[in-house]
Amino acid sequence: MGTHSVPGENPAEFTQALRALREVQLRPEVRVEEVPAPSRIAPYAVALTAEVVTAGLPAEDDELASGRFVLLHDPSAPEPWDGVWRVVTFARAELEPELANDPMLGGVGWSWLMDALKTRDAPYTAEGGTVTRVVSESFAALGERKATVEMEIRASWTPTGPDLGVHLQVWSDLLCMIAGLPPLPEGVVALPGRRR
Repeated sequence: MGTHSVPGENPAEFTQALRALREVQLRPEVRVEEVPAPSRIAPYAVALTAEVVTAGLPAEDDELASGRFVLLHDPSAPEPWDGVWRVVTFARAELEPELANDPMLGGVGWSWLMDALKTRDAPYTAEGGTVTRVVSESFAALGERKATVEMEIRASWTPTGPDLGVHLQVWSDLLCMIAGLPPLPEGVVALPGRRR
């Protein structure tokens, strides 16, 4: 994992955060890869993308959810952050079509993030975000396609504790929740199976 700053010039706190992210153990369904980090938001940043796939099946199989996790570090502590760290996340998954008109969908999506933060005992402040539902309907030559519904959760928060790796776990938990995977107790591995 890297950053957009010059190699070897990372402050000790950022180097320690990168180490903490590398050490995080995620569910086998979550496939993570590092991508270029945004370069204008903070002096130090690392970005990861992930796909949630069915455990035990090749990566080419159906993607259940996907997203992006960015950890930003700015020693000047920008006022809106309320700290020197900021986590910026995105999570997206296709849902069952009957959820398209559920007025509770946004609140449920946001509660999944808040529950993940609480369950992982991840201290945070200055949280904010949006939950969007996207309904796609096809017409004319594409009219035989069924309507699809996607949920997108964009959220950011400021970690306040020393363990930054736990915030990567929170994001992974959120991805699994919107993918429809049940939570697993520590040490338990999911059996292969189909969601739809």
